[in-house]
Amino acid sequence: MSKTALITGSTSGIGLATAKAFAAKGYNIVFNGLEENGAEIAAEVAQTYNVGHIFSPANMLQPEEIRAMVQQAFDQFGTIEVLVNNAGIQFVAPVEDFPEDKWDAIIAINLTAAFHATKAVWPKMKEQKYGRIVNISSAHGLIASPFKSAYVAAKHGIIGFTKVLALEGGEFGITANAICPGYVHTPIVDKQIPDQMKAHNMTREEVIEKVFLAEHAIKEFITTDTIAQTILYLADSEAAATITGIAMPLDAGWTAH
Repeated sequence: MSKTALITGSTSGIGLATAKAFAAKGYNIVFNGLEENGAEIAAEVAQTYNVGHIFSPANMLQPEEIRAMVQQAFDQFGTIEVLVNNAGIQFVAPVEDFPEDKWDAIIAINLTAAFHATKAVWPKMKEQKYGRIVNISSAHGLIASPFKSAYVAAKHGIIGFTKVLALEGGEFGITANAICPGYVHTPIVDKQIPDQMKAHNMTREEVIEKVFLAEHAIKEFITTDTIAQTILYLADSEAAATITGIAMPLDAGWTAH
């Protein structure tokens, strides 16, 4: 019988790469995202890998929608073995100018939504004596950068939450771990490069190395596939069965400073 993975924010970026990695292993996938073509993206992945799937447009700001998404998965697949709390947003501003609604939204989506999704799957995972939870934090869950107060607070918070889950889940066969990526090569980053070239009077290569990858010891972006395969290792590998409560940097040496 196939296992089921619920991945929030899984119709683009890290989440989509992760959904594909689990689908390739035969998992049923519970997709989630707010993209207009999210249902089509989910159906295409499920068809490619011949796996069961659900697409939920649950808004991570709405606890009742998160609970309904989990219940829909239980109704269709019986249980959820893997939960990946990936959905996240970002906003950058000095603390004195930081809009309060942006603070509230970032804390709600990047941190509180993970609590609601985890709370919803937790009783079933305890009952079946098995569960794998992977929370997507960030290098900013381990260190700080200026002008990212809400994001840094949320990503530090998700690591603390992960550690508590590891302690509470251990005797029930549930592991919980956090992944802490550095700069990931995404379409959002690509779109920023021309503006940065103009602002700094730099070539594309200079912007990538001196702006985006300045803190990376290895001057490369982290790929979404690298993150997906690391999540798969933590959630699907027997070798990771006793790995729990960690915050794993995938940051090209950023936090080694």
